[in-house]
Amino acid sequence: MRVGFGYDVHQLVEGRALWMGGIQIEHTHGLLGHSDADVLIHAICDALLGAAALRDIGYHFPDTDASIEGIDSKVILRKTVDLLRERGYSVGNIDATVCAQRPKLNPHIPAMQQCLADVMGIEPGQISIKATTTEHLGFTGREEGISAYAVALIDTLLTPAQS
Repeated sequence: MRVGFGYDVHQLVEGRALWMGGIQIEHTHGLLGHSDADVLIHAICDALLGAAALRDIGYHFPDTDASIEGIDSKVILRKTVDLLRERGYSVGNIDATVCAQRPKLNPHIPAMQQCLADVMGIEPGQISIKATTTEHLGFTGREEGISAYAVALIDTLLTPAQS
């Protein structure tokens, strides 16, 4: 078993859709980024890549690559899980926290879990998502951005000879 940690933050701006955990959430602002800026998926990808010692999301999907501008972060997550599987790892579980003053994310958590599970080929029960505010403190509290933290546990896959 191996453990990885991920963190991401994106600025909230007008005129963009808000994507979180692979689903679109109705809000007055969206997150700014080279991709769809799904801060939760980005933190999960960094946790998974870190657990496998495969550097970070920016290394594999750089914001200087015009071919991935506006990419759906679910594609990035799927490719990240594929990278792990190619190296003999499977996803054990994910524990993530999103820090956002608004919108309220708790009603959307089951849909996010299901979406992420479908993308990663795991069960929704292997994904814990929590939402919190910063009690109006800092950039999150001023609604300037949203951040996410994630921890991932990955396991070594057994080859037929090992089982």
